[in-house]
Amino acid sequence: MREFLNSLSAEAKVLDLGCGDGTFDSADTPATVFRLDLHADHPPAHFVRGDAAHLPFAPNSLDAIVANNSLEHISNLDECVKEIRRVLRSSGRLYIAVPDATTLTDRLYRWLARGGGHINPFSSAKSLASKIEAGTSLPLRAKRTLCTSLSFLNRRNQRGRMPRKLWLLGAGTQASLLIATYLLRCTDRWFGTRLSVYGWIFHFGNINESFDPMARTNVCIGCGAGHPSAWLLTEQRVSRKMVFAYYRCPNCETPNLFTRDERFPHFRDPT
Repeated sequence: MREFLNSLSAEAKVLDLGCGDGTFDSADTPATVFRLDLHADHPPAHFVRGDAAHLPFAPNSLDAIVANNSLEHISNLDECVKEIRRVLRSSGRLYIAVPDATTLTDRLYRWLARGGGHINPFSSAKSLASKIEAGTSLPLRAKRTLCTSLSFLNRRNQRGRMPRKLWLLGAGTQASLLIATYLLRCTDRWFGTRLSVYGWIFHFGNINESFDPMARTNVCIGCGAGHPSAWLLTEQRVSRKMVFAYYRCPNCETPNLFTRDERFPHFRDPT
């Protein structure tokens, strides 16, 4: 998402659609950020209470929209897509991240959270991209597979009482998540499976920057941030302890086991 946000100008206006308490740090972009949701526990700055199917913005008033893990929660998706087209300038850009409903991660999430509010079960990146292109008239410019870190299972990220079901999944300890995510990555690498896949991100519209479609397999079990393996190596953030390579997340300093992105070519998503 930072690639998308950093490319916006200081004069641009970007909407964080279905944001909750905010899906990204406003410091990640020079643009003016507006946040919209039906409710928020801790409303961020420039928060607007509203419905995604009836956006309270003038036509052609926004330069960019971020829908970060929100479209799966929106009941009237067709109307939401129409509203995106209405409020976004023809020269604008759109970022979408959604879970793949066929993955192990999304099934675990829905089982643990009794559905988790996922109304729209996206199971095909191609179908979703075609729907967005047809509804917004914005061409698809880039796509990338998202890998999981199972950070939603991390007991440190639980609000209130820990679900009883979590005890069946290692009680959400960081040690159990380290082992689980590493085993999933190894299985995917050796057998060409997608057990450690979470979903997809899409970039639509006026995007001219270069984009690396290689999946980020190093996703933090603490905060969920993903980082390219080549960047972690270049920045000398990777260390070795016995036979395992690990890194500390640049965002939250949580230790994670390290994997090389290029060893997962079947995760690559050329458009």
